[in-house]
Amino acid sequence: MTTTAARFHIGQLVHHRLFDYRGVIVDVDPAFSGSDDWYDQVAKSRPPKDQPWYRVLVDGAEHETYVAERNLEDDTSGQPIRHPMLGELFGDLEGGRYQPRALRN
Repeated sequence: MTTTAARFHIGQLVHHRLFDYRGVIVDVDPAFSGSDDWYDQVAKSRPPKDQPWYRVLVDGAEHETYVAERNLEDDTSGQPIRHPMLGELFGDLEGGRYQPRALRN
């Protein structure tokens, strides 16, 4: 399977094109890494599995989503994200991107 380089990066603000929510990228997979059952039940638009997928903390919510790259675009609002996990994973918002916190053992 051929994969494509990721367009978005950890800490970057994004907007979901189909479901109109904002969020911040917390992880990047070079290709779909979920189960076939999940894909069949949740990924109704059938985005390609051989392109990047992202874990996204959803603004104003307590959950995260797993989203195909083709369903995301840059969020240019410059507004911060509100999510209970944000402070554990990121520091300040600088230049439209959250700065990841140092990993602790």
